[in-house]
This record gives sequence, C-alpha cells and structure tokens, in this order.
Amino acid sequence: MKRATAEGSISPARLTAIGFLFLILSGTGLLMLPISAVGAEWTPFLPAFFTATSAVSLTGLIVEDTGTYWTTFGQVVILLLIQLGGLGIMSLASLSGMVITRKVSLRARRTGAAEGRPMTGKGVRRTLMFTLLFTFLAEALVTVVLTVRFAVGYDHPLGRAVWEGVFHAISAFNNAGFSTESDNLVLFSADPWVLLPVAAALIGGGLGYPVWSEVASRVRHRTLKTRRMSLTARLTFKATVGLLLAGAVFFAITEWNGLLGDMPVWQKLLNAFFSGASPRTAGFNTVDYGDAHPITLMGTGVLMFIGGGSAGTAGGIKVTTAAVILAAVVSEFSGRAETSVGKRTLPESVGRQALALAVAGAAVATFGVAALRMLDPQFSADQVVFEVLSAFGTAGLSTGITALLSGPSQCILCLIMYLGRIGPVTLVAALATNTVNKHFSYPEERPYIG
Repeated sequence: MKRATAEGSISPARLTAIGFLFLILSGTGLLMLPISAVGAEWTPFLPAFFTATSAVSLTGLIVEDTGTYWTTFGQVVILLLIQLGGLGIMSLASLSGMVITRKVSLRARRTGAAEGRPMTGKGVRRTLMFTLLFTFLAEALVTVVLTVRFAVGYDHPLGRAVWEGVFHAISAFNNAGFSTESDNLVLFSADPWVLLPVAAALIGGGLGYPVWSEVASRVRHRTLKTRRMSLTARLTFKATVGLLLAGAVFFAITEWNGLLGDMPVWQKLLNAFFSGASPRTAGFNTVDYGDAHPITLMGTGVLMFIGGGSAGTAGGIKVTTAAVILAAVVSEFSGRAETSVGKRTLPESVGRQALALAVAGAAVATFGVAALRMLDPQFSADQVVFEVLSAFGTAGLSTGITALLSGPSQCILCLIMYLGRIGPVTLVAALATNTVNKHFSYPEERPYIG
C-alpha cells in the first residue's frame, strides 16, 4: 500500500500541468470578451484560445495581429498572461530542479544550486522573492531604455512610449515574442537602441533562474573569482555563447545576399546577431522568414529545438540537455567508459534523462509535422517543420502560415506549445523521482549496434 506524500496526493508534474491549463482557459475567457477586441464583438473561442496558449507558453505565434485586433484591455490581458506564464514556469521549474538535484528539501533549509552551493539564502521563500525581484528589475531596466527610445526616436507620446516599452520589455525578458507592431520588429531592423536592449532581455531571461541566482550569490559573498562555478552555470554560459556566435555566423552566411542583401554592412551584422539570438525561444523577428532560404529555416529550427537555459523563460530541450548528449557522444567516440564535462563525471542517470527528453521532444515534433502535413497539405514541408519546431521550442517565429492553418492544425499547435512549455520540466521531474529499487538484475547480453 502506498503511503501518501507530505505534499499531497497530486504530483508536482500534474499540478504544474493543471495550473498552466487553468491559466490558459482563464485567459481565453477574458480574450473572448467584447472589451478585448477592436469592434466590441465577441472573439471566437479558437483565436482567443490560441492567443492565450501562445502567451502563457511564452511562444509568440499569433492568429490575430496583436496591435490592431486586440484593444488596450486585450493587450493588457496578453501581457499579464505572459508575465504569469514566465514567473510561473521560472518558479515551478526552479523548485522542480531543487527536487531533482536532491540537494535540499522543499520544506527544509536552504535552496541549492548544482553541486550543493547555496543559491539565495534561506529557504524557498527567499528563492521566490529573488526570482520576482530579479524579473521586475530586469524588465524595468529594459522598459526605461525602450521608453526613452520610443519617445525620442519615434516621437511617440509619453503614454504610448511607456506602454510600448513595458510591453516589449516583458515580452522580451519572458522570451514571448509578442509585439504591438504588425510586422513585429521589422520596423526597427536598423535601430540598435531597440534591438540590443531586446536582445539583452531575451538572452538574460533565457539563461535561466539558477544561473542568475548563483551569480547573485557569488557577487553578494564576493566569491565571483575565488570559487568555481557550478557545472550547470558553466554549461549554460558556454553553450549560450557558442550558440549565439554560431547562430549569428550561420544566419549571416546563408542570408548575406538574401534577407540581409539590401542592408549596409553594420545593419547586416546587427540583424545577423539578433536573428541568431531570437530563435532560441524569443520569437522576435526583424526579417520576413517567409522569404528565408530553406537552409536558414533548417538551421533556425535546430536552434529553436535546443532552446535556452534550464528553469528560465526559454523553451526547447535546453542547452544543458544538448551539452550532456554531446558530451556522451564525445566520450563514446573517445572510448571512455564515463561521461565527463569540465573535470566532472556525469551520473549515468543524467545521460539517460537527457536522451529521454530529446527523444520525447523529437517524437512530439514528428507527430506535429505529420499531422499538419495531412491536415494542410498546401503548405510545404519546410514551412510546416519550421512552424512545429517554433511551437515546440516556444520560439514564436513563423513563415507566415499560422493564421492560414485550419482549425484542427491550430489546435495541434496549441497542444505542442503547451507540451513545449511544461513538457521538459514535468518529464525530467517525473524521471528523476521515478526511481525503482530492484533487488535483482537480469543477465547481461550485448546486442549488435549499427
């Protein structure tokens, strides 16, 4: 007979899924109200549901133009869904991460970063307070910069400049990709005062809360240079820098004479950098991906599938997952029995969890591509694959087919966005806590591989 846990009968994974679903349905109801749409008419269920799902999952795919279809009230609802979705996933993912690493209990002592070092002091309460404070400070800083730019550089009235600054700052830090501009950020493709703060916000939010928590703790205790950072932080920083450089170089090479062809060199470099950073789940675009080269779509899809840092606002399978899988491949090719990264040996269970997460993500993406190809065969394979990977990675980039998809296809994208947001966290948490202790083992036999 199973003993009831102290946390209750509902598992953390199920509670997370239910919480996000409740938030989506609540947002759907608000967006359906006549006050939410221009024209004061009731919005049909599917557009409202799709928009709410995209906002809560921090994706950015849209079926109705954010700036022209929704009223100020509707835009406020979308922004609140983004903020709640971002704070919720950061908090729940961080708490799940603490359970997974088994450094401390949710009901006890201090929260811990990877390898047992303290993150933010005493207990879950301070951990969550740091999350809220860091989020609001980061968003406020970006809001100030964008507000000044919109007011000075574009002659927006102060009220509109503040609203545009707040909306884009929250959307950027939470990697949501929503914009009040009809063409997203294409209007600002030659404006570094807009693109660079937005890029900084999306990169910062995408690094993940545990990394920033560790950095803050080390700064507070003045141990930034005297103590070795956790493996999670080192992997996240190195993978982020590597993917940012690789993404920028890749986009510049494939689109130098394409999407970037009419721009001066400095603007090409600016947009190449932004287009290398945004696919890692931010969803902002300064170019029209509908005109992108198929190779560009393929490479961008890889970045969207990988995503950003763990326990942050980014989606995808996460950079640490990709790094662990790469390390396992390198170890296998090198003939080493153990997988090691940064002079640390990884537990075998970590490799299995990373592989399980990647395979599950690939399975979801495969299902989505197959379903959309059957339901909407008029769109090319490149377009459909890009759309599905964008939904799973909660990136929000699109070749322009989202609003043209059939109702069933849009529902499937909603499911994929939902799974892309809660799936990695809940799956890994379930795998980490689903430990079965056997008192026997089967005989070993090695099958042929390859």
